Amino acid sequence: MSTERFGAALLYALHLHAHQKRKGTPVPYISHLLAVTALVLEDGGSEDEAIAALLHDAIEDQGGEPIRQEIRRRFGDKVVEIVNGCTDTDQTPKP
Repeated sequence: MSTERFGAALLYALHLHAHQKRKGTPVPYISHLLAVTALVLEDGGSEDEAIAALLHDAIEDQGGEPIRQEIRRRFGDKVVEIVNGCTDTDQTPKP
């Protein structure tokens, strides 16, 4: 997927998770987001689904409701609906 919108989502995910690592490793967290996105795309997922894959942990890991609203503003209702389905909590700090 090589659209301007997808590129914007990738940059946003990189920004949000820039300092986050995979639990117990030095591996940048973006590796997980890219792996999930690859699965979505390989299975024929839509652009909205691929963008949601990039952002699926953003609400619970990076700021709750304000991040939800920013995702909605940038990428629309469908993406935020998918991300909501992947979100365990929007409490900050995460319990």
